[in-house]
Amino acid sequence: MAEIKEFLQIGEAAEKAGVSQRTLRFYEEKGLLRPPARMEGGFRLYTEEDVRRVKQIKKLQQLLGVSLAEIKEMVEAQDTLREIRARFRPDAPPAEKLEQLQRATEVVQRQYEIVRHKVDQLLEMKSQLEEWLRTFERWRRSLEQEAAREGQQG
Repeated sequence: MAEIKEFLQIGEAAEKAGVSQRTLRFYEEKGLLRPPARMEGGFRLYTEEDVRRVKQIKKLQQLLGVSLAEIKEMVEAQDTLREIRARFRPDAPPAEKLEQLQRATEVVQRQYEIVRHKVDQLLEMKSQLEEWLRTFERWRRSLEQEAAREGQQG
């Protein structure tokens, strides 16, 4: 049985995804979203999959602070994985399955490298902030001791 897709106009899709209509158009321009279907009047029509993708983009931006180029690479990787799963045939020869597995592994490895790089950057920033806090604490203790000595002398 064929799958019936329900379409959303740009305002509905933007509201469901929690972004502005301009953001949807921007993501489309940058290749983060596929060009949507259009009504006769040229109105954009989005699917639930488009809404899911926009939510994923927002999550990546918020959680990882990744650039739009990195987000594009990651969502395209998800598309590739979906394609690999859709083409998978249990009765395929082992060599074909191995090739699909290798391709999927490469896709996930690239995503992992992007995330690992961001985590490393965050850990480095965390270390720098911790060092500042330790420095400030040493200064605070030193100033408190100095103030106490001045109070005893004065």
